[in-house]
Amino acid sequence: MSRYLLDKFLYTVDRDPELVERYREDPAGTVAWWEAEMANRILNCTADERSTWLAFTEDERRALRQHDHVTLFQMGAHPFLTLTLFIAMFERDHGPLEYQKAYGQAMAHLSLPYPDIST
Repeated sequence: MSRYLLDKFLYTVDRDPELVERYREDPAGTVAWWEAEMANRILNCTADERSTWLAFTEDERRALRQHDHVTLFQMGAHPFLTLTLFIAMFERDHGPLEYQKAYGQAMAHLSLPYPDIST
């Protein structure tokens, strides 16, 4: 499991409005494309600079495909990254702050100590 790769996915998708929409509409396709094309790209470098070893586990892929922010948090994904991305994708379907409240309620069963979110 790679908290770094989960956070990188959440960060890069959230910063591209087209990817936000793509992930909202086709999560499985977006996750597969991103893992094949973007996972090993080194951010803020030329496109030719890549690593070769980063890949999601099947559990990570499943959580990303299902937009499962609770499982992502339990895996160590940073909650700010999931919250900002998921607000961008789903807030429009809810009234003011309804999505944020539902996001928090879905994680209410979690207790201290929270998962380590350091990368």
